[in-house]
Amino acid sequence: MTTTTYENAVRIGSTTYQLVATADSGLSVDLAGVDGSGALVAEGSIRMPAEAGVKIGKLLGQVLDALARLSGAPAGSSRDRPDRPGRPANANQPWTQELDDDLRSEWMAASHDVPAADLIRSIAKRLERSPTSIRSRVAKVGCDPDVPGRALSDDGADVLRRV
Repeated sequence: MTTTTYENAVRIGSTTYQLVATADSGLSVDLAGVDGSGALVAEGSIRMPAEAGVKIGKLLGQVLDALARLSGAPAGSSRDRPDRPGRPANANQPWTQELDDDLRSEWMAASHDVPAADLIRSIAKRLERSPTSIRSRVAKVGCDPDVPGRALSDDGADVLRRV
């Protein structure tokens, strides 16, 4: 059986947290936090069956994020760092037919001269969604995500599984 180990550390304020995750027949995650003077300020271990890893990871993320918000501390996800703006307000919200129609109309009305990335960022900001979600949705509504103002070809639709 192969054993895989992942190690990483992050510094938050004067405390360095080290995480060691090991996967073999099961999963184990060990965390230790040491402050600037070398004192242990955090430690914990989790052991679980390998098939539980993804769901337990999501559960832990949700719980820790909720507890951080309750305590008034900033959430710790990389999306909440000052150098990476927070998750868009409409992230993971369902798309309506009206939103799809508006997106398609806006994309098709744009000039071919407008860089696709610029238009995608502009639409993402206005709709409070990520640029990745906009690019994906543009293709789903039948538009070429690489060229503003152009419909997706039949071949492109097949490639993007939009049939």
